[in-house]
Amino acid sequence: MSPVEKTRLFLATTNDGKIREIQHALEELPVVFFTLKDIKDAEICAEEKPTVLENAIYKALHYSRYSDALTLADDTGLEVEALGGAPGVHSARYAGELASDPENIEKLLRALAGVPEEKRAARFVCVMAIAFRGRLIKSFHGHCEGRILEAPQGTGGFGYDPVFLVPSLNRTFAELTTEQKNKISHRGKALERVHDYFLYATETA
Repeated sequence: MSPVEKTRLFLATTNDGKIREIQHALEELPVVFFTLKDIKDAEICAEEKPTVLENAIYKALHYSRYSDALTLADDTGLEVEALGGAPGVHSARYAGELASDPENIEKLLRALAGVPEEKRAARFVCVMAIAFRGRLIKSFHGHCEGRILEAPQGTGGFGYDPVFLVPSLNRTFAELTTEQKNKISHRGKALERVHDYFLYATETA
């Protein structure tokens, strides 16, 4: 029996945390990963669309023009109820265009200062989009409900993970392993759908 030919999959991100979670979720598939770090001449995509869905699709279409492989792009937003859904689509740049994760968390906690525990509900939303040479193939959605703590807990993860508590586990994303987080997180749920899509495609090819 001849080995299954592997599909090249371009992960359109330089975020090490996202790369780690995507590769972990899709590691059983016959795919070979490469990332935006490997594309030296790619023009950085301006993330200016009004929704997470539109941003993910726009990024997938933009970066797919720099490769002859299937391109997977992700966009994620943290929606905090007490802040009217902010930071939302601006989550990665909440404290400024080049803000670090700790700076974004600091701004979020300042905005929620004095807000009681019962009113700190939040949700992460994620959209994964697949494109090929400027054409959208499919998009996949996932979300996770939680609550924003008053101070960070845990040393793992990235982004807002240290302050996003999963009530059913009484732990933050930053206190979970990649495997544990992928089972329940917004990105994990979207990636589960991506996984099933690729699995079906390879089985029926």
